[in-house]
Amino acid sequence: MHDEFLCHVTAYGWCDGRRIGVPLGTYRAPTLALALWWLRDRALWIAERLDPQPDSPHFPPHALVPVADSVTDVPGVLRAWCADTGRQELVADELADGRLVRIAANDDTTEYELLAESVDALRMQRTIPALIVPVA
Repeated sequence: MHDEFLCHVTAYGWCDGRRIGVPLGTYRAPTLALALWWLRDRALWIAERLDPQPDSPHFPPHALVPVADSVTDVPGVLRAWCADTGRQELVADELADGRLVRIAANDDTTEYELLAESVDALRMQRTIPALIVPVA
């Protein structure tokens, strides 16, 4: 069982012909449950900022408009991922087995990426090349 997890959230877009990543947060989770909680929390945080409630008193009337039907509903994708217990269990199993998990959603301008990986698995990957030594 892996005990500690490193989690990242990044937004990627294009600027001057280059793909640019903007870190939106990092968390070193001491447990699997906290890693999953943080990923869900960040996914909902992104969704709320991309798709706030239009009747909120913080926005003047008609300040928000829907995007075209051809554009992926990133907030909807992220909210659906958070609400899907089956997919949450799959992520938990992958992390518990030491595998990197990547959740990504993109619209016409930006890709939003949530990553999580076991700190123990990272440490093991770093030591493997040192353990393989030619004997000839």
